[in-house]
Amino acid sequence: MKKTFRLHVPEKEDRRVLDAIKLEITKYVKRERRKILPPEFDVWDFSCKVGTESSKATVIQLSELPQEIEAVALAGGAEVYVEILASAGNRVKKPYPATYHRREL
Repeated sequence: MKKTFRLHVPEKEDRRVLDAIKLEITKYVKRERRKILPPEFDVWDFSCKVGTESSKATVIQLSELPQEIEAVALAGGAEVYVEILASAGNRVKKPYPATYHRREL
């Protein structure tokens, strides 16, 4: 998804417009996660960019996306550019924690 959203729509409150943008992004991510993964992969990875325009977009995590959109809106931007690209990936296994050894008294 590569899209530029208008932040100020006539006859609509700005807060409602922000909520509609976030809802559309959430729907897109859910739709991408429902797609069937290739056999050698086990998770969808999302690479995201946000900015006032495509050339000024910065790379962020998916979880930081709503805060960044609000930051652009609070800065007075008229539009926000959002890029979300899904790719298949594998989970990174966390190492087991060190075993606990009881200290003798």
